[in-house]
Amino acid sequence: MPTFSLSPFPFPLSPFPFLTDMTSSLYINTTESGSGKALMSLGIIELMLRKTTKVGFFRPIIQKPLHGTQDPDIDLIVNYFGLNQTYDESYGLFYKEANELIAHHENDELLSTIITKYKALEKKCDFILCESSDYLGEGSAFEFNLNREIAKNLGCPILILGNAAGRTLEDTINPVEISFDSFQDKKCQVIGIIINKVNPELMDDLKTALLNQYSTGDYLISVIPHQKKLSSPRVKDIVEQLEAEVLYGHRRLNSLVDNYVVTAMQVQHAITRMKENSLIITAGDRGDMIIGALQAHQSTNYPTLSAILLSTGLKPEPSIAKLIEGLPDPLPILSVKTDTYETAAQINHVDSSIHPDDQEKIALSIKTFDEYVNLSFLEEKIVSPKVTGITPKMFTYNLIQQAKSDRRHIVLPEANDPRILQAASVLLHQEIVDITLLGKKAKIEQTIQKYGIWLDINQVNVINPSESDRLEEYTQKLYQLRQHKGITEEAALDYMMDLSYFATMMIYMGEADGMVSGALHTTAHTIRPALQLIKTKPGFSIVSSVFFMCLEDRVLVYGDCAVNPNPNSEELAEIALSSADTASPWPESPEE
Repeated sequence: MPTFSLSPFPFPLSPFPFLTDMTSSLYINTTESGSGKALMSLGIIELMLRKTTKVGFFRPIIQKPLHGTQDPDIDLIVNYFGLNQTYDESYGLFYKEANELIAHHENDELLSTIITKYKALEKKCDFILCESSDYLGEGSAFEFNLNREIAKNLGCPILILGNAAGRTLEDTINPVEISFDSFQDKKCQVIGIIINKVNPELMDDLKTALLNQYSTGDYLISVIPHQKKLSSPRVKDIVEQLEAEVLYGHRRLNSLVDNYVVTAMQVQHAITRMKENSLIITAGDRGDMIIGALQAHQSTNYPTLSAILLSTGLKPEPSIAKLIEGLPDPLPILSVKTDTYETAAQINHVDSSIHPDDQEKIALSIKTFDEYVNLSFLEEKIVSPKVTGITPKMFTYNLIQQAKSDRRHIVLPEANDPRILQAASVLLHQEIVDITLLGKKAKIEQTIQKYGIWLDINQVNVINPSESDRLEEYTQKLYQLRQHKGITEEAALDYMMDLSYFATMMIYMGEADGMVSGALHTTAHTIRPALQLIKTKPGFSIVSSVFFMCLEDRVLVYGDCAVNPNPNSEELAEIALSSADTASPWPESPEE
């Protein structure tokens, strides 16, 4: 892979005038590699999509990816948010091309190419977020100057991103100060400074120091604590980057790896060093260690493990393999040919980039950004595009903020569906609602582990209806409510064993505020208990549904597409009134 290592030459690179009458934009410029640009980009794009759907993402210079791959940041942002741009539109030049242009003293051509591609993307955007290069080579100082000149010629205001990982307060501030002064010397517009990966114990002192140092300007100042899970790779990342063979546990490769444990000692000592979500590294002929790790993983007295990585190319003996094959859903067991210590060294260099399908890390990134960055202040610094109506992101954002301001308790009766558990994970990590899952705890936990879902079962309320201490009371209540329809106590008990009925009774009894269902059950099965127990809202004679359709650039309300197949004129009018009433609370009402 090429690196960015250039011979220095004096700036400015070219006499290009600053661009005017432009799309609103922002340039994230890091002080070094590994600063956490992905978190910043996710947070900023999410923020701007609440204002307009015409958002673009641009990287002036990128590494040329290996065959069949894409730049990880472009892949993440463009594909996760579904931005209206191609991969080719998302970058200016490859590092190698930039090196060759500068080596031939074609500096104007370098900037001209970047500006041309930026302006082409600009034509279809209200806002563009630019992300600086990666500082992967030896010419970091020179690369910084190049990023500075690019930002200046594009006319983008600059947000400086610093890295506090493993550093003292002084060591954190120094590179930020150098970067800030350099931009100021070139008359670039710096709108703020964000320091990422901060030791929680230094948060207050670091922010105070930055506010004191930059008190003379109206700058955004934010510090963000280190989030270990964002730098934790998935098991599948280790498989791909170490070219490991997956022997067992193919369905659990999405599990996060938070710790590595090299086990050269005996089992009784090794298991005491295991931590939550550990990857166990041991020689392939250590059958005792394999069995010990598998048993520790299943024991409630030891932490849950992520995987076992066997070194030296040796595979488990036939007797051990037979034992593993008899497990219904074994822990991932991987095999590499390198020796134990070389393997451990390689593990430390595994890239843990966030992928577009990594919902938990993306949700945590956006939540962290929203929590520690002054969003209203940032919006003021970015010239907000003028748009009308409400965008899908703003609709979702308003919905989430309303939910957070009046936090409710939602029961999920389909807790064995991985999609439901994935959604529950996101909702809980964003602290949007309180959740109760219905079903057998062991089976739900098995689904969580099987699909690598980032959800701690011990932090969620789980109820198995057949074992609930409320079952008898719920049964009697249903019997009282429906005995005039001929229901018996025995039938009422059978109904209460149905997850949808149990969930609906929780709502009726005031022990939950709502339920979400329909992933595994039909619409009829979902709403029938509500029709029988909760009834219609006063003033309405029929039950109807509503869909909020988040289209590319707007939100539409579709009244009753699922419940009443052939309404008469009076019913249709009632459906319209009910649908409008459902849509009316939003600060900016969707089109109806």
